[in-house]
Amino acid sequence: MYKIQPNTLFTGKTIKYLPVCHSTNDIAAEIIQSEKKLFEGMVIITDHQTAGRGQRGNVWKTSIGENLTFSLILKPQFLKANEQFQLNVAVSLGVLDCLSEFIDEDLRVKWSNDIYFQNQKMGGILIENTLQGYHIAYSVIGIGLNINQSEFPIPNATSLKNITKNPLQYDLSVMLTKVLENIEKNYLAIKEGHYDLLKNRYLSNLFRIDEEHYFRKNGDIFLGKIIGIDDHGQLGIESAGLVEYYGFKEIEFII
Repeated sequence: MYKIQPNTLFTGKTIKYLPVCHSTNDIAAEIIQSEKKLFEGMVIITDHQTAGRGQRGNVWKTSIGENLTFSLILKPQFLKANEQFQLNVAVSLGVLDCLSEFIDEDLRVKWSNDIYFQNQKMGGILIENTLQGYHIAYSVIGIGLNINQSEFPIPNATSLKNITKNPLQYDLSVMLTKVLENIEKNYLAIKEGHYDLLKNRYLSNLFRIDEEHYFRKNGDIFLGKIIGIDDHGQLGIESAGLVEYYGFKEIEFII
């Protein structure tokens, strides 16, 4: 399964398929530790992840064999530790570009790494970096993307199949190929120094930007408006005439 031939330089050229595993990100981390010669772009993919992790320590659950659950190993050694959000931007846009082939509008990136259609979550991205000095040595990009699943235990989740109302099942190998091709395209753009261009695209597709919504900070709920992100990827929110920037886990969206 997943014997793909993506039109890429290195991404997805090596695929490790596991019918069942606890966490593809954990497997990827073990591979990084154990293999002396590791090829950038290696993918670990599974049909059934028993202990998948999402952001904020959440558990990522998905129906067996209906969606994409995989991790991608990259070596963004050209990025400093304080530039790691550039990787978030590139990967998020890669996933968004893939889905845009099937969905015309209402696709958004919910800061920092969730993929939304309108107010429903289609997928999530968990990036775990290993640092070497002041630079990133390795990145493990965990991606869960709802493709063919039609029923969900939570109301604000959806899938490509539900959105497009396609009566047929999407070919997961084809979808994996498209995702990897688009991720590499944006990753190489970052490597070539085009971060400002990608950041502008990220902002133009940012969930709820320039709209007033409720947020939670330290247990308190307040009304604010997202105005952008800073160079380190912190989310800028304007409230009561003041702008504050928040790091990951410092702010929560009220959906």
